Amino acid sequence: MLVKTFAAIVQGIDAAMVTVEANITGANHTMIVGLPDNAVRESYERIMSAIRYNHLPLPRKEVVINMAPADVRKEGSSFDLPIAIGILGANDNIDTTDLDKYFLMGEISLDGTLNQIKGALPIAILARELGFKGFILPKENAREAAVVNNLEVYGAENLVDVVKFINREKTLETTVVNTREEFYAHSANFEMDFADVKGQESVKRALEVAAAGGHNIIMVGPPGAGKSMMAKRMPSILPPLTLNEALETTKIHSVAGKMGGNTSLLAQRPFRSPHHTISDVALVGGGTFPQPGEISLAHNGVLFLDELPEFKRTVLEVMRQPLEDRKISISRARFATEYPASFMLVASMNPCPCGYYNHPEKSCVCAQSAVQRYLSRISGPLLDRIDMHIEIVPVPFDKLADAAPAEKSEIIRNRVMTARNIQQERFENFPSIHCNAQMSSKMLAQYCVLQSAGQELLKSAMLRMNLSARAYDRILKVARTIADLENSQNIETHHLAEAINYRNLDREGWAG
Repeated sequence: MLVKTFAAIVQGIDAAMVTVEANITGANHTMIVGLPDNAVRESYERIMSAIRYNHLPLPRKEVVINMAPADVRKEGSSFDLPIAIGILGANDNIDTTDLDKYFLMGEISLDGTLNQIKGALPIAILARELGFKGFILPKENAREAAVVNNLEVYGAENLVDVVKFINREKTLETTVVNTREEFYAHSANFEMDFADVKGQESVKRALEVAAAGGHNIIMVGPPGAGKSMMAKRMPSILPPLTLNEALETTKIHSVAGKMGGNTSLLAQRPFRSPHHTISDVALVGGGTFPQPGEISLAHNGVLFLDELPEFKRTVLEVMRQPLEDRKISISRARFATEYPASFMLVASMNPCPCGYYNHPEKSCVCAQSAVQRYLSRISGPLLDRIDMHIEIVPVPFDKLADAAPAEKSEIIRNRVMTARNIQQERFENFPSIHCNAQMSSKMLAQYCVLQSAGQELLKSAMLRMNLSARAYDRILKVARTIADLENSQNIETHHLAEAINYRNLDREGWAG
């Protein structure tokens, strides 16, 4: 008897349907065909163990399993459940009448327990698009898939539950998630707040400008000055995710297997902070079995690179293209995958190997050549792509001991959102542009018009600091953001002066 069940593979952050065909034959042994990887080939042993353990009827003959389309590689253990149901259906042990109404996905343990899978959300979206009635998957993934409306999502704990449900011997509870209610309930709950940061008013101002325009920023200062502390609080002043952004971000984390159990929709912007020992592939994505990298996991959020010069140069250089294009294309001999990577880069570094160059109190023990070599670990092209460079000095004792509360993140966030609303109106005819940092060079001529005094100031800065054309564009974008924060239609001279001041690392003689 030939039985078909329906599952899916994940390609990039989207899913494609796979038809699992099971047929009882007179073969000498069970075969799984259709380009399965080792995890799929080993599924038969897991399935047979689960069938025996739960005293389900064993197949009387060997079975041939085909996974169509046969020319696309099938990877992972999440095909265990559709293969198991196909085998039992081919053996005439279950009612196969309604199998064409459901997607089935799940890894099966030796005792029949269903384990969590990757990519439940994009698979659920595909099931709805193809008109399937429901999606049966492990209970731990049920809330994640239930974000998709107009699709019945059933979370099962083991293989027996699924068999009884298909045979109408047991009812599985439909998982229902009120997406909007849960999303808005958790979108503003932050553990960290800028109210905890004493002093550093100029740095907070720079971070506010960066958040308002979506600009990349690097902080340079000695150990203990508060660089990491402030970077970790950046999500608390960024505008809240929209539902579309939350869905796209959740899809990426779902594909990467980063969703916790019983998680439905990511309500806050992601904050990723990889260690400086990270590899190229781990940062940008790819690998033998393609997975999103850290830059994609930070999509619509913040990527924080602490101690930037300690990262391998090759790792940093692969970020140059994603910083411009806001996506990463992974091309290999057998596949090509594209992951979104629209993130805000926040980096920090010490000014020298010992960390105390330009320190107001402690002496630097590094030779001038060592300071220059340390800074040169970050290439000029990469530094050009970072809009804002900020120097940080340690907070004096009287500021640390001050009991007066600092400005809360909520207040800063309101100003940021006001500026973003101005940008949203400005770019309403440009679907792919959401903030000033994403403006093209052509758009600068329209939205960043300078008065004569501003042109002279910028010309002087370009000549004095020997800035590149890319740095010129980035100064204009930052100046436009500063003007938006003041609700100014025009870029005034003081807006431009502040933007130029945020190019500290371009200053001649900064490191000698």
